[in-house]
Amino acid sequence: MQTLKVGDKVPQFVAKDQDGNSVSLADYKGKKLIVFFYPAANTPGCTAEACNLRDNYAALQAQGYHLLGVSADSQKKQASFKDKFNFPFPLLADEDRSVIETFGVWGPKKFMGREYDGIHRTTFVIDGEGKISKVIDQVKTKDHAAQLLD
Repeated sequence: MQTLKVGDKVPQFVAKDQDGNSVSLADYKGKKLIVFFYPAANTPGCTAEACNLRDNYAALQAQGYHLLGVSADSQKKQASFKDKFNFPFPLLADEDRSVIETFGVWGPKKFMGREYDGIHRTTFVIDGEGKISKVIDQVKTKDHAAQLLD
């Protein structure tokens, strides 16, 4: 797994959001973008993380940021997650893992002594030129916005 790092140019990607709309990196040209990857919609850690970003969305927007959440969940699952918690940002349903693998956040994980492949909870901050300016791989789910706003 080769994870993108600070200074890397993000390869172009296109994926469907929770409503079936195509979303691409090109849509954010010239804008600051936060792409946060989470293992699964409607799970405790992912819900805490996404709700923290929602609750601090105005502060993130005030600094010029746009947000995209990404997991391998289906459009239906992403739509219900977005509706249930009223998220003001799109959630990509990356079922074929093309975006997840573009960023290099799929790989071996350990949980309660079990090993399996999955999404590593990682957040990337991308500048207007499409370059990564910050990578957060130790995400504090309940206080994630503070990691981005500092």
